[in-house]
Amino acid sequence: MCNMSSDALHNAHKASRGKPPDLDALYAIAEPKAGYFTASEAASAGYSRSLLAHHVRSGMLDRVQHGVYRLRRFPESPRADLIIAQLRAGEGAAISHESALEVYDLSDVLPGEVHVTVPRTASRRTRGVRLHTSPLRSEDVTIRDGITVTVVERTIADVARSGLLDALVLQAIEQALERGLTTPSRIGRFADLRGGRAKRLIDRALGRDRS
Repeated sequence: MCNMSSDALHNAHKASRGKPPDLDALYAIAEPKAGYFTASEAASAGYSRSLLAHHVRSGMLDRVQHGVYRLRRFPESPRADLIIAQLRAGEGAAISHESALEVYDLSDVLPGEVHVTVPRTASRRTRGVRLHTSPLRSEDVTIRDGITVTVVERTIADVARSGLLDALVLQAIEQALERGLTTPSRIGRFADLRGGRAKRLIDRALGRDRS
């Protein structure tokens, strides 16, 4: 039961800078991410921080970390740590590298940190999160199980460039092909685009290194 008075609730609505709260808009933001969203995203739907606090007390929302909330109608995600890390990294961030391999269940790698790629240098550091700074094109990113994550081809190129063992990179490529997560033509084009170690390992997995 919420103890906020009608006057307090009215003031919370006023704090939304004049824009009325739009629950449908908030659901549209949260639904692709398993019900999670940031305070700044909520503000775009008319929800001020005081109004968010009211809905936490009323039981509609959970405050899972500073600035990150979850609509309680959605079940808790078993990969909430990845979703939260990506949201806290800021706009344009995506789960990447070994953590993206985990999302796709590729290779036997077990990341000790959550890997997140951000399009610009981030000043905020979070314990247990490794940030990588690199441009992310729209075609480099997708949403899987509520997680904003780099696509399979970009993920494999990233772990190859970052020095993951050859055997683990090759295993990830082979599993991705076997499970239809990519195709030889798609990953081959990406290899040609990226070059370097990523191209060498992808060419090896595709048999393109044979004369």
